Amino acid sequence: MFEDKRSIPIRHGQAFEAMIKIGLCLLALFRRTKWSGSVCSPAAGMVKGLFLGLMALGFLSHQVAAAENTAQLSNQDRSLPAHQVSKTRLSAKTQPSVAPRLERANFEREDKSANARHMADWVLDSGDNHGMPFAIVDKIDAKVFVFDSAGRLRGAAPVLLGLTRGDYTVPGIGNRKMSDIRPEERTTPAGRFVASLGFNFNGKDVLWVDYKNAVSLHRVVTNNPKERRLERLATPSPLDKRISYGCINVPAKFFDKVVKPAFTGTYGIVYVLPDTRSIGETFRSYYDVELGRGAGKTANLYEDIMLKLQQGDRRTGRHEVRPYGKSEGSVEEHKSRMTNEY
Repeated sequence: MFEDKRSIPIRHGQAFEAMIKIGLCLLALFRRTKWSGSVCSPAAGMVKGLFLGLMALGFLSHQVAAAENTAQLSNQDRSLPAHQVSKTRLSAKTQPSVAPRLERANFEREDKSANARHMADWVLDSGDNHGMPFAIVDKIDAKVFVFDSAGRLRGAAPVLLGLTRGDYTVPGIGNRKMSDIRPEERTTPAGRFVASLGFNFNGKDVLWVDYKNAVSLHRVVTNNPKERRLERLATPSPLDKRISYGCINVPAKFFDKVVKPAFTGTYGIVYVLPDTRSIGETFRSYYDVELGRGAGKTANLYEDIMLKLQQGDRRTGRHEVRPYGKSEGSVEEHKSRMTNEY
């Protein structure tokens, strides 16, 4: 049987070698052609032109064939022709780089301050919660937001806070009697706290925020009717929420339905926003997600806080304590902390 010669591919190297041989023959013929004076005969000119044309054609065919072979090697599944593959590869190289996707917390439709929104977005975008549930306590608005590890809001509620405006804790306050704590010392400290569920010395379950200083988030305390804590939680004004000795009081139903399920069986992070310092001073790694990641991108929200103070916004309290150093005392001293909730 005879083979169909049209189905046998001709290697581009062989075609190029054949053209070279033909060109050399024409060159030899050109040299043997007789010259008439200083002007080439017409035959010599034709030979020279054919030689140069064959050389150029051979070079171009060699380059095109090599490019097609390369494209075919990168498209071994034969899903695209070689010329389309080369166009696809070129367009892929020229595509602009895509900016990294910014992570945002999901507040659902819950009302929140700009500070709380900025903070929650940073926690999620930076991964500062390390895959743990987290809560944000906004002292200015007297509100707490509890999120799952993916930044989805599990619930929000009003909170009662320390009577005095301030972001520091008096050293050793956890070991003192409540009657010995002066009004100007009753602050809720700001910062990042690794929190976990536990029990106080009365056997009641609480979320320990700052254990060494006896600061916890717990159900609202109603032992003293004169303080009207339930009424304070029900009012819309953050002004009414400054009453505790430093602990964070929340509605009992919110603690049972939101806080406990979120922190059961795991640690979590509680971020208490400042009311006398800037966000950047309190959280050194903080950056504004809308401005971008990295150093030098910290949004200073201190101006917003100071503006409210200058306008006489009583939501931030009446007093400010001086910064204190780290709490001192042994482990045994911390274990002998007060037994009363506050």
